[in-house]
Amino acid sequence: MSDGRWRTAGSALMRVLVVWGVSTLTMLILAGILPDFQLQSDNGDSFTKIAFTAAWGAGAFGLLSALVWPVVVRALLIVPAFVLGMLVFFLNGSLLLVALRLIPDGRGAVNPETAVVVAAVMSAVASATSTALAVRDDNAYRRRLSRLADRRRRRSGGDGGRSGPPGTVFIQLDGVGHDVLARAAAGGLMPTVAHWLADGSGHRLTPWRTDWSSQTGASQLGILHGSNFDIPAFRWYEKETGDVMVSSRPASALELQRRAIVRTRDGGLLTLDGASRGNLFSGGADQLALVLSMAARRGKGRRSRAGYFAYFSDPANAVRTALSFVAEVGREIGQSTRARIRKDAPRIKRGGLYPFIRAFATVVERDVVVAALIGDMFAGRTAVYADLVAYDEVAHHSGPHSRDADKVLARLDRSLALIVKVAEHTPRRYRIVLLSDHGQSPGETFAGAYGLTLKDLVRAGCGLPVPRRAQRTKSGSEARDAVRIALHRPVEEGEAELPATPSGPVVLASGNLGLISFPDIDGRATREQLDRRHPALLSTLANHPGIGFLLVRSELHGSVVLGRGGAQTPVSELADGEGLLEPFGPGAADAVRRTDTFPHVADVMVNSIYDPTTGCVHAFEEQIGSHGGLGGEQSRPFLLHPRSMSEPVTSRISAGPGADGGELVGAEQVHEVLRRWLRECSGPQVPLTSDDADDSGRADGTAAEAG
Repeated sequence: MSDGRWRTAGSALMRVLVVWGVSTLTMLILAGILPDFQLQSDNGDSFTKIAFTAAWGAGAFGLLSALVWPVVVRALLIVPAFVLGMLVFFLNGSLLLVALRLIPDGRGAVNPETAVVVAAVMSAVASATSTALAVRDDNAYRRRLSRLADRRRRRSGGDGGRSGPPGTVFIQLDGVGHDVLARAAAGGLMPTVAHWLADGSGHRLTPWRTDWSSQTGASQLGILHGSNFDIPAFRWYEKETGDVMVSSRPASALELQRRAIVRTRDGGLLTLDGASRGNLFSGGADQLALVLSMAARRGKGRRSRAGYFAYFSDPANAVRTALSFVAEVGREIGQSTRARIRKDAPRIKRGGLYPFIRAFATVVERDVVVAALIGDMFAGRTAVYADLVAYDEVAHHSGPHSRDADKVLARLDRSLALIVKVAEHTPRRYRIVLLSDHGQSPGETFAGAYGLTLKDLVRAGCGLPVPRRAQRTKSGSEARDAVRIALHRPVEEGEAELPATPSGPVVLASGNLGLISFPDIDGRATREQLDRRHPALLSTLANHPGIGFLLVRSELHGSVVLGRGGAQTPVSELADGEGLLEPFGPGAADAVRRTDTFPHVADVMVNSIYDPTTGCVHAFEEQIGSHGGLGGEQSRPFLLHPRSMSEPVTSRISAGPGADGGELVGAEQVHEVLRRWLRECSGPQVPLTSDDADDSGRADGTAAEAG
């Protein structure tokens, strides 16, 4: 063995001994502090004997953590991710109990509840010590990167070094609008982004406009797979099957991905050595973690949670994330309590399971996705697309401009800073592209502002019974009175309600976009059919102060947009800055025209009112920060990329104040830009054959473990 190898082995042995010593000391301290944890016999032992017992217990716990924990986590991949996170403490405490039983003479004893605490502290201390030693040992760090680079070179057959073509990391900050990002950077919340935006930093910020359906399902499918055709909203009703498609449902996501692949005859943006992390769709990548569409697959291909193994196989990661999870639950409870005490407005209920859902999105999902992304960079993968959903989740419930959401942005910036630091040491150079899929528009909910939901209003317009809470509100009474007047029926106090029809309307909400479908009408219902069946419906909706416009098909005039006071404009004659769509800004007319061509457009599409002065909309869901329709910041996401990349759009159409470059319209155009950037460095992506496109089970790749 050479002198270099002896030094390497000696350095590794020294790090193990130091970690063991620190763990032993930690166990001794905990035994002295915690009354239910002892390392000596009932008759007492010498300090040397106690120290020997602690060293034995710490060593056994360390070996079990290294050897048994990865096996246990791999076996638990079948457990839902949320449950796995909650089991972390129990599993770690169980390993400690086993370790103490291995101590000679049975001198280690601890209650199960205390074992959880001791195991958590020891794992955290051992991890911190190991990390500190690795950081100080530059040679060890370089050797690790060298091994990863060698592995990459063997797989690719090339040199794979930093002198070769760079890789590309796409990081999606879900729900962060262009203006929110710019304000956060200018206000010091996001120093990493601020550095990129500073003069001479070599980065360019470009806004882009979403389609009418300004939500992750439509945007991310378009970005990753090049087509979001026939995605009218986040959820919609399909008459031919009677199914409600929901973008966040695994089976729906898989079907949408299949349709996009068939339409484009291409596997997606990430088919060439790509990785998809935390997304709704795979993008054609063969390296997957937390990809929703893959969660619907069965058998060998169902491994979208493999990224959990890569992260939770280190018990220190598991403990750190679990502690952060608990802290985030407490943070949400505290923030919502303060909001109630201050009587913040607008405000929605944030109890029930929401604190745990928020903690999963802002802690577990973030930690796993960032760790998987860093592993991809160390492995030298060509393209990685990762979605961080933390801001979107918090902004829905706290508001996109709230202090709660700002704190999430600050934490996301720290994750970006870590990724930038890692990129300095990866075996190949990386270009980091930051982007979002949509923004969010603030505003009180439709129900909060008017006392009834969109479903209540539709049922009133159809002459169907509405809940008593809606009848007791001023808005609800006005809606019902308008229905009766239109039907030439007198308004009578306490009139008996009509029984519901067997096939009432299906009313679905996607932010401030509402969709109304009538299952008993074949094909797309026309205005004339609806007027014959429900004479008051369209006028009730169009004249409501919380609704901006309706889209419906007419037998006489083709598709038309309806508004208050009987206003009507054929879709073919819509123009930006005029008529009913004037408040909604540039691109609204084209967005409505495109959606009107979708086979699954609803019988009636409803967009809430938008106030350009305040930027507010009214969500038809319980959200005070929403997206899904037209109006305000929700339709204005961003691209932030190195200037070394070609301009996103070559045509010099104004993109708004502060923008540099042209205007991008729609997620499909964003896909073409990202594909061009990959092609500039890595050559063309490999298209699917006809057989591959027909077999969606193979077209999106087979999931593999995270790096």
